[in-house]
Amino acid sequence: MKKGKLTLSHIDKQDRPQMVDVSGKPDSLRAAGAQGFITLNAATVELIGQNKIRKGNVLRTAELAGIMAAKKTSDAIPLCHPLKISKVGVQAEVIKGKGVMVRSAVTCIGPTGVEMEALHAVAVALLTVYDMCKAVDKKMIIKDIKLVEKTKTSL
Repeated sequence: MKKGKLTLSHIDKQDRPQMVDVSGKPDSLRAAGAQGFITLNAATVELIGQNKIRKGNVLRTAELAGIMAAKKTSDAIPLCHPLKISKVGVQAEVIKGKGVMVRSAVTCIGPTGVEMEALHAVAVALLTVYDMCKAVDKKMIIKDIKLVEKTKTSL
């Protein structure tokens, strides 16, 4: 804080948006994990588990969508740095009678973290579940998307 004012790194002195300058920061190994959940009615959960949703394999499609989303995070989030991601993993799993849990893990070597990539992967994976199941379930709720891990290791 400066003089009672919060200093925001993405806003310049004229209140214009800006990307944070990370050019002076050394590369380090960055990792982040996120998770989220979509509630579904029990019948929909059963259809997903039996791979009987007409649009295809919900879990594998959501995982692929999440991986693709992580790679395109800077295209969707205006002030997010484009990163050379080393690895993205997304796991979608049925929680019997309740819904689908999605978890992501993202790593890169660079000057800034991959939290947004991990969160974006989860959000898009959950939206994919929603899209694939909307014909059979009108009461889905996407919730609890959160960062669960963030690490930085000097090289």
